[in-house]
Amino acid sequence: MDYRPASYAVIVNERREILLSHWIGGHWTLPGGGMDPGEHPEDACSREITEETGYKGKLTGLIGVNSHVIPGKHRTSGTDDLQILQFVYTAEIVGGAMEVEVDGSTDDVGWFPLHEVPDLDHSYLLSFALGRYRAASPGQPLAAR
Repeated sequence: MDYRPASYAVIVNERREILLSHWIGGHWTLPGGGMDPGEHPEDACSREITEETGYKGKLTGLIGVNSHVIPGKHRTSGTDDLQILQFVYTAEIVGGAMEVEVDGSTDDVGWFPLHEVPDLDHSYLLSFALGRYRAASPGQPLAAR
């Protein structure tokens, strides 16, 4: 079985918009991605925020860990089963400017009102993360539950 640890960030601004990345040929998802060998999950998350969005992010908390297995027959590359371990953090923007990643795994980035997220073609990870974000932010109005 192959193994892929990764880190992602939920970044919501003061206008209740969430920052999302778009996978090339895929769905809208959270900024983030795979950890390099020996890299700490927090360092990976900060690096991925900058790579995919152009922004500098400051992590503010760990809100969840997701794990699932993709059977080898459903993988786009490789034939072995793949276990994915995803660390999900909250973060805030502390610098930089929005810029689309060049020669990476994403082809767009943008801010979206939280209430519009259910209507987007989005990843399971985004649904998981918003559920955890809601639990960590009681009383905050978010996308439809």
